[in-house]
Amino acid sequence: MKKTIAVLGSTGSIGVQSLDVALKSGYTVDAVTANRNFKKTEEQIRQFKPRFAALSDPAAAAELRLRVRDTSTKVYSGDEGICMCAAQTDADTVIDSIVGLAGLRPALTVLESNKTLALANKEALVAGGNLVLDKAKKSGKPILPVDSEHSAIFQCLEGKPSNKALKKIILTASGGPFFGKTRDELKNVTARDALKHPNWDMGAKITIDSASMFNKGLELIEAHFLFGIAPEKIDILVHRESIIHSMVEYDDNSVIAQLGLPDMRIPIQYALTYPERYTSPVGELDLSEIGRLTFYKPDYEVFDCLGICREAIIKGGLFPAAVNSANEEANRLFREGKIGFLDLGRLIRTAFSVTPDKKDYTLEDVYEIDKAARRAVIESI
Repeated sequence: MKKTIAVLGSTGSIGVQSLDVALKSGYTVDAVTANRNFKKTEEQIRQFKPRFAALSDPAAAAELRLRVRDTSTKVYSGDEGICMCAAQTDADTVIDSIVGLAGLRPALTVLESNKTLALANKEALVAGGNLVLDKAKKSGKPILPVDSEHSAIFQCLEGKPSNKALKKIILTASGGPFFGKTRDELKNVTARDALKHPNWDMGAKITIDSASMFNKGLELIEAHFLFGIAPEKIDILVHRESIIHSMVEYDDNSVIAQLGLPDMRIPIQYALTYPERYTSPVGELDLSEIGRLTFYKPDYEVFDCLGICREAIIKGGLFPAAVNSANEEANRLFREGKIGFLDLGRLIRTAFSVTPDKKDYTLEDVYEIDKAARRAVIESI
């Protein structure tokens, strides 16, 4: 199947793997965007020859423009430049794998431009869920989940015209590098310790979120918006092997699961080929070699970020956006060695005190609470 795609966040882990899928599948790549990695973006431009590219950092974009002036690729700069790529591309599907709140506006632009959005950016739905869903409804285009967990749920629900018989969703979590640890044992862990994920190869920010299990809290909120299910009907189960990517349970207590090797190229490819399935770029799952699968309840006391996220989505409105921004700031501070691992939950919770209780909100409201939540974290150190 000949297809044209665009990759927003092309130099990150998901972006690189998306381009690998595109290469193996023979897809045309019409646009690539990144933050400031002009060297990697130049390599991608020379390999895939996209019509458009953008870097959010203006200085890096200027450097990239000089480096690829012998090509036909038009290079934009800044956040507006990324949105211009999203709007102008002829891609059938646009993958949004930008990390953090920065992925929200491009996601909205993709939907406004009547293109299919393959969403690998959790924060777009977490911070602007109602805004994104409203744009998707108006565009008539589906939001195709790229996260392995949400892709798994999407696949488990396939062929079922409604969710009336859906009892609950079960999100699986690897538990990260600190599974089984007590709070006392986590007092002195460093970012270097937290970056040692047992199963997945991800970027630094997401890997730290996995260690604190905030990432699973984001996925809970995202599942609420993607599948229209109440937060209390979303369970989390620690599954160390990362073979079962998530499950759904129906009213008759039947449970359907999606299994596969822990490789993001599987859900990336499915988002690009949906509703068809094609030969996998990943090896076959051999359960006899895996041997056994284990399951545990998450420890909400040790990993308090989970409870904070659940509380935020129950409150609704701008609260998910607030805790997301507070986490982005706290995560950065932890990676820079300025706070301890156990400070993450305490600092993220400060966002609740600065969040107005309003159910209807605008994009401007989201960016205002982003600033307020980040200030609250800095002032609480």
